[in-house]
Amino acid sequence: MELKNKIALVAGATRGAGRALAVELGRAGATVYVTGRTTRDRASEVGRPTETIEETGELVTAAGGTGIAVPTDHLDEAQVRALVERIEREQGRLDILINDLWGGEHLLINSVFGKKSWETPLADGLRILELGVRSHLITAALALPLLIRSDAPLHVEVTDGTAAFNRRYRENLYYDLAKNAPIRIAFGLGEELKDLGGTAVAVTPGFLRSEQMLGHFGVTEENWRDAVAQEPHFAIAESPHYLARGVAALAADPDRASRWNGRSVSSGDLAKAYDVRDVDGTQPDSIAYFEDVVYGGKQASPDDYR
Repeated sequence: MELKNKIALVAGATRGAGRALAVELGRAGATVYVTGRTTRDRASEVGRPTETIEETGELVTAAGGTGIAVPTDHLDEAQVRALVERIEREQGRLDILINDLWGGEHLLINSVFGKKSWETPLADGLRILELGVRSHLITAALALPLLIRSDAPLHVEVTDGTAAFNRRYRENLYYDLAKNAPIRIAFGLGEELKDLGGTAVAVTPGFLRSEQMLGHFGVTEENWRDAVAQEPHFAIAESPHYLARGVAALAADPDRASRWNGRSVSSGDLAKAYDVRDVDGTQPDSIAYFEDVVYGGKQASPDDYR
């Protein structure tokens, strides 16, 4: 994979998939602007001061790219405008835009999952839509005029679930809307970008071993399998770098527009297409596992899907 001289923005790169996406783009040689709300001086509402956007920038550089950390709240139009103006001033263009904005897990745990829409506090439901939809739209609207200066602009929406997987109800009305909207954003932008040689795609990880998920189970990346005793389906879990490696391969693919434009794909789909592997050398297909085994009743083990 070769992304040298490519300019990327990963919006929402403090932790999880966003951080890994930034690092893997950097590993392929890209200059990567990384944004988030948690800095070494201030934690966001997520409440995890342990991961900061400055650290993400340093990890990108350590991987071989150029990491540039710009603390940004993507619900603040002025901050996003300033970010885009800085990229334009310093680089003159933008080749890759990845929208991985979210940060609503605390709302899911505290007041959303397990509740009907009318039982969900309205303020919390609307906050989920702000974090998962409005932030994406603001960023796309303000960054696309710079992105389309690229010879082959790439816009990536990160969400939870493919379009096919999300035909089922996603636990709560607000969450369902928040995780289906990025899929439609990618589809719509694919229509708008295709005449410019551009690509828009929605991507999803499977059961993600993010820092928050590892913390939830009280394990680390080194001993994550110990959590399978608490949650058997965690055996299909994947590291954030699995999706990130697939996206980096997609970004380096000169035929990506014809293969992916407007589509919704999983980390497993990308791994098969580009023969990339997770950090443990496996190729988990979490989406297929949940479709077949968890919801479909097939008798199989997670190992059959790794």
